[in-house]
Amino acid sequence: MPAKKASTPTEGPRLVIVESPAKAKTIAGYLGRGYVVESSVGHIRDLPGGAAEVPAKYKKEPWARLGVNVDEGFAPLYVVPADKKPTLRRLKDLMSDAGAVYLATDEDREGEAIAWHLLDELKPKVPVHRMVFHEITPEAINQAVSNPRQINDNLVDAQETRRILDRLYGYEVSPVLWKKVMPRLSAGRVQSVATRMVVDRERERIAFRTATYWDLVAELDAGETKDPRTVTVRLVNLDGRRVAQGRDFASDGTLKPAARDTVVHLDQAQADALKSGLGESTFTVRGVESKPYRRSPYAPFRTTTLQQEAARKLGFGAARTMQVAQRLYENGHITYMRTDSITLSETAVSAARAQVRQLFGADYLPEKPRVYQSKVKNAQEAHEAIRPSGDRFRTPAETGLRGDEFRLYELIWMRTVASQMRDAEGRSVTLRVGARTADGRDAEFTASGKVITFHGFLKAYVEGVDDATTETDSAERRLPDVVEGDTLVATRIDADGHETKPPARYTEATLVRELEEREIGRPSTYASILGTILGRGYIYKKGQALVPTWVAFAVVRLLEEHFSHLVDYNFTASMEDALDEIARGGSDMQTWLARFYFGAPGEGTANGGGAPGGPTGGNGVALQADGLKSLVTELGEIDAREISTFPIGDNGTGPVVVRVGRYGPYVEDAEGNRANVPEDLPPDELTLDKAKELLTQPAGLERELGTDPETGHPVVAKAGRFGPYVTEVLPEDAPKSAKPRTASLFKSMNLDTVSFEEALRLLSLPRSLGDDPDSGEEIVALNGRYGPYVKKGTDSRSLGSEEELFTVTLEQAVELFKQPKTRGRRAAAAPLRELGDDPETGKPVVVKDGRFGPYVTDGETNATLRKDDDVESISLDRAADLLAEKRAKGPAPKRAKKAAKKTAKKAAKKATAGAGAAKATAAGARKAAAKKTTEKKAAAKKSSAAKKS
Repeated sequence: MPAKKASTPTEGPRLVIVESPAKAKTIAGYLGRGYVVESSVGHIRDLPGGAAEVPAKYKKEPWARLGVNVDEGFAPLYVVPADKKPTLRRLKDLMSDAGAVYLATDEDREGEAIAWHLLDELKPKVPVHRMVFHEITPEAINQAVSNPRQINDNLVDAQETRRILDRLYGYEVSPVLWKKVMPRLSAGRVQSVATRMVVDRERERIAFRTATYWDLVAELDAGETKDPRTVTVRLVNLDGRRVAQGRDFASDGTLKPAARDTVVHLDQAQADALKSGLGESTFTVRGVESKPYRRSPYAPFRTTTLQQEAARKLGFGAARTMQVAQRLYENGHITYMRTDSITLSETAVSAARAQVRQLFGADYLPEKPRVYQSKVKNAQEAHEAIRPSGDRFRTPAETGLRGDEFRLYELIWMRTVASQMRDAEGRSVTLRVGARTADGRDAEFTASGKVITFHGFLKAYVEGVDDATTETDSAERRLPDVVEGDTLVATRIDADGHETKPPARYTEATLVRELEEREIGRPSTYASILGTILGRGYIYKKGQALVPTWVAFAVVRLLEEHFSHLVDYNFTASMEDALDEIARGGSDMQTWLARFYFGAPGEGTANGGGAPGGPTGGNGVALQADGLKSLVTELGEIDAREISTFPIGDNGTGPVVVRVGRYGPYVEDAEGNRANVPEDLPPDELTLDKAKELLTQPAGLERELGTDPETGHPVVAKAGRFGPYVTEVLPEDAPKSAKPRTASLFKSMNLDTVSFEEALRLLSLPRSLGDDPDSGEEIVALNGRYGPYVKKGTDSRSLGSEEELFTVTLEQAVELFKQPKTRGRRAAAAPLRELGDDPETGKPVVVKDGRFGPYVTDGETNATLRKDDDVESISLDRAADLLAEKRAKGPAPKRAKKAAKKTAKKAAKKATAGAGAAKATAAGARKAAAKKTTEKKAAAKKSSAAKKS
């Protein structure tokens, strides 16, 4: 939709709308008087988040559940959530006195869509401009104001398509998971594929069989005139055949077919025999190969490489990296952090080269500026690489930053400066040494070394590595200066045994890299994808490794067997291509969605082809002819039990399996014995022996006790991380806000013997005793973390035993409250969990239970857990994010209570004094007060259900 124009601009301040309050504050300081800068606080409207948000006139429509009218061009039903209505009113009030509106949201698809939503919802009658910039500096902001553009329809269409596609995928496929696997699960276009990748890696680990191989390591003395004097060499050839290494073995522990006739596989006995045979041998240098070494600097950061490197060097998760980068961007320290680009502007190149000359000297500056070209397919965002903002880079010390923000800025600054430095230079050397055994066999050993003669960019920055056994680019290893024919003396020879290792689990960094290499998703979405699969319980962290749960195994199996193309890697990548095509204006949004949802009979096939313009993938992968709607309505017979059952082995009496039940995974033998699977036990460690061990532990049982006659909900007894408890199981269609009743077992109770009647009594707590005859306040008896007690308002008294919760009377409670409350502080409660050391402060982070619920603390800063955070599963990364966010906010300001009338007067005084923002607000308030509701009612009647195509 083009920017709205007015024939005669009205007088008044120019209203600039951005997404975040922090960005608004920074930009307002640059623009000064004559401008009002306000935040929309993200999206102003979206598809309905639930049935409650669907307007009454649409509730009976068959498509209302989706929020997308699939029969009328996939028109989306946009609504303004309740929490965004005050923001919208504030923007409308400010706009009523504005002379022009500048939509200054981020310059990417999502930012473009936010700008369009604002335009469509505010309906301004003054000139509207699209203002874009990739860094928040005075120069960039003034340049953006002077050179606005119109809203890019193609970018809006691409973002709308992505949003509608994700809604259709999630809302149609997720209910299948609820019915066949477990309630409250979710499916998503990229999250399901990312989950499959992690599950596939765990499957490889489960199927992996270790192979053992041996070689020799010798320490050789080159003589006292050499520096270094000694060198360590490793056996590589025996009688002209290569000695087997780890790469020669298949995952089943056997030699690969190509290696069986070309390598020598040594066992321990053979290695020991070789060691003995070389004890008196002379080692002779057979060859020295020396060649120049050169390493060019790494390209500046883009979103994914920043996420990977922050994970390696700073221990940040992807979400934490993006949160910190967002703050740096909004406060004017770095350029926009969601980008595929690795190019630098001429201004940035000049700034980087100036700092190289200043900090390292002219010798480290190449003759010509370095130019980097993006290799990312369909790189879409019109930005630079991520770099320090401005035409002169501030060193980290000059920024005044602290904590996470300082560390991430320093990483970005070093990488950017290093990108404009000279290559590292040196020499690499390979040494071949031979000897003959006592029985005449020829053994050849090698060693390699590297010497850096000019460090170049490595003086400023060295990239991290994912594998701890891999050397960094700056690592050096010097060898003695020997020549062919020199003899060396063996001072030590050892037989060295090795075992092949299963494929390493993904970390956040390596999963992001894999997603990008497969062209699945986009850099701006990776942090949210990881957050989703971690938050949904599909994946959890073990250190830095991502481990799939058995629930993820069941979900992926169902999707692979019944929605195979939806989790096909090539097909998912092809959907990104289609979205990019829409963004370029080369494809039609409605046509593409129709093919995805309804299919293309006679055109699309499961094995190849695909309709012209339809979402087809590489390697012949294309949309199935029947489309998503048919797939979810014609499921056929899906055996839920089979989908969620995974064999482990046979214990002699029959098969032992792991199953995903309604209450979580458990192991079961042929005799029907069951035991819960511990939440922190990785699937590849659930061996037959481990399953037998679990089955011998009665405490692992989970028992269904019965159905509550009042609610109709099943009641179960479970073993939790903090002790045994009983809980009710809510139905699949229960509102998300509904929480099951849960109660810990009394100390006198046992998980194996607790009865249904006892469970109902526990779930009946807290118990109301009645109202205090003096104060009229209700008195209740309840069980807390520190024992049983009675409570009246904010006052409480402890009870003597847990059984008193059911026997204490109102009269007895009243008497307790008449007694003076015991003074003195209770000893500090033990932490609920210890998470590790905070990466910013280095202090231990623990989870504690506080007056207002559980919270994390490092001893100085406390941060309350959010609604979706769970004490049992919260990770150190998540806790560090919460603490960092709390530190960034600083102490909460004390706000004095003032009457609305005084506030209005204060605003009026500010307007008189000439403050642009307050003037617009006060004038808007006066104008709104003078108007009757006629215009507002008329505006409210206008439908914002869909954007005109």
